[in-house]
Amino acid sequence: MACRISELVLDAADPERLAAFWSEVLGYVELGREDDGSIEIGPPGTGFGGPLPTLVLSPSSDPRPGKLRLHIDVNATDRDQDAELERLYAIGATKAEVGQSGEESWHVLADPEGNEFCLLRRRLDPV
Repeated sequence: MACRISELVLDAADPERLAAFWSEVLGYVELGREDDGSIEIGPPGTGFGGPLPTLVLSPSSDPRPGKLRLHIDVNATDRDQDAELERLYAIGATKAEVGQSGEESWHVLADPEGNEFCLLRRRLDPV
């Protein structure tokens, strides 16, 4: 028996803003809210426990001390990498510099709160 990732939790200064951003990036919908202000988003029609992990945006006023030790990689499912990059910029992603050489096949981006994530080249089939 093995484990699988069921949800990822990300501290956020503005959970509402990050939930909207990541919902747009991933095609997720809001699944619920907690009394502490956390917002859970996930795949439509499946939610928590489905084949894909959900994302919980948890309110936090603690400043991030530096680079995240874990980051998210995403792949386009219905367009090529260049078209997806333009879509991500249009919804609020920004280019992030983390020491890349410029020869990488991926793009390093940041969400509206500066959390780095990568857009990989290969297109994946939707789940």
